[in-house]
Amino acid sequence: MTTVTSDLLRTLAYVDGAWAESDDGATFTVTNPATGETVADVPRMGATETRRAIEAAARALPAWRAKPAKERARILRRLAASMADRADDLAALMVLEQGKPLAEARAEIDYALSFYDWFAGEATRLDGAVLPSPWPDKRIMVTREPVGVTVGITPWNFPSAMVTRKSAPALAVGCTMVLKPAEQTPLSALAIAALAEEAGIPPGVFSVVTGDAQDAPVIGGEMTSNPLVRKLGFTGSTEVGKLLMRQCAEHVTKLSLELGGNAPFIVFDDADLDVAVSSALVAKYRNSGQTCISANRMFVQSGIYDAFLDRFASAVRALKVGDGFTDGVQVGPLIDRPAIDKVEAHVADAVEQGAEVVTGAERIDGQFYRPSILTGVTASMRMSSEETFGPVAAISRFDAEEDAIAAANATPYGLAAYFMTTDLGRTWRVGEALEYGILGVNTGLISTEVAPFGGVKESGIGREGSSFGVDDWVELKYWAVGGIEGAG
Repeated sequence: MTTVTSDLLRTLAYVDGAWAESDDGATFTVTNPATGETVADVPRMGATETRRAIEAAARALPAWRAKPAKERARILRRLAASMADRADDLAALMVLEQGKPLAEARAEIDYALSFYDWFAGEATRLDGAVLPSPWPDKRIMVTREPVGVTVGITPWNFPSAMVTRKSAPALAVGCTMVLKPAEQTPLSALAIAALAEEAGIPPGVFSVVTGDAQDAPVIGGEMTSNPLVRKLGFTGSTEVGKLLMRQCAEHVTKLSLELGGNAPFIVFDDADLDVAVSSALVAKYRNSGQTCISANRMFVQSGIYDAFLDRFASAVRALKVGDGFTDGVQVGPLIDRPAIDKVEAHVADAVEQGAEVVTGAERIDGQFYRPSILTGVTASMRMSSEETFGPVAAISRFDAEEDAIAAANATPYGLAAYFMTTDLGRTWRVGEALEYGILGVNTGLISTEVAPFGGVKESGIGREGSSFGVDDWVELKYWAVGGIEGAG
């Protein structure tokens, strides 16, 4: 078993301000994807424990929503500061359960805590409006109020940032939240819960229930069927998102969904080659390619194709693969066996259909996969229509601008897209034509708390982060106030 000495390693769930086992004492194992060693055993919870957490959230709601915004903001800023103070411990814990390189984990902690800091400010700016009235004896007022009890379901690929990106706006505006983290990475969420407790978030305002893959449908079922819940936020696959959407229809529960992607990365002839290569490395190989905004399909224009491929291949071959705690490692393991099996299946399918391996395309040890490049990838191959979610770049050549746009849009998904160009006119033409919620123009790094993150089509509903990210956690209330005429 991996030895961890940090007091932030919690092996109990956090419900209504108390650290709790499952009712039957059952647990599941969290495994280090780099070594296969056990990191911890945490509770396997179900509907009953989740219901108690939701009921606690409902009891805590009136006092939390009535608390002045400045007080909620102070608590969230204390939580952000605590995360900053404990960043090294939080990052190490993330490497143990998720596998990403330590430098990436440290960057994620900075990103994660930024949501508490950002939305602390938004809490004090939750304004409304007074509208011109068509009646002389009435006035019209609009207020924005917390939606109520909320629930969050988060994925394993960003086990801290996805927790804060959901809980920060909810808590800031006066909602309470019950959160279920991914079974592969519950420890980061529990560590944040421990710091939230220290920061002064009251019992019931923020709870974390844990469960494995078998428990997830039961926990999710309670979250979507419980009439006390007024909002669900989910990040994960489109398949599961659609299921949750159907379940939420019973009570018309409000939803925000950040679902799958199939991000195109387009390199035009006029692109700056240095920028294109460095952007492609980040967009493709960050977190071992395990992000919803990873460049899943790469389209390179004929005039720059050979030069780009040569430079890109050299850079990819130089990437260091290994345990996230090893100095200089840039690519860690895939999260589990099914993940690496999927990568191998995608590569085998592409090669069978005529794609050529430029570099990589092999498992190294355990759950490590060598950073890879395949060329001659076509639309019929699985990696063109499914998220590979691994360190494999699938490259196609194109001639005309309109061909790249058509290929990029030929997907039911629309989360993120990237394109490289120094032509201002092309920037506007292509950017306006791409059917995506997020665009990276001459950059492969696009995530920040100050911008609205989310997709279109089957990539989701709603936005997270930025001032726009408050909207999914509030309801508008219209007041018609009569008895005004003749006053004064």
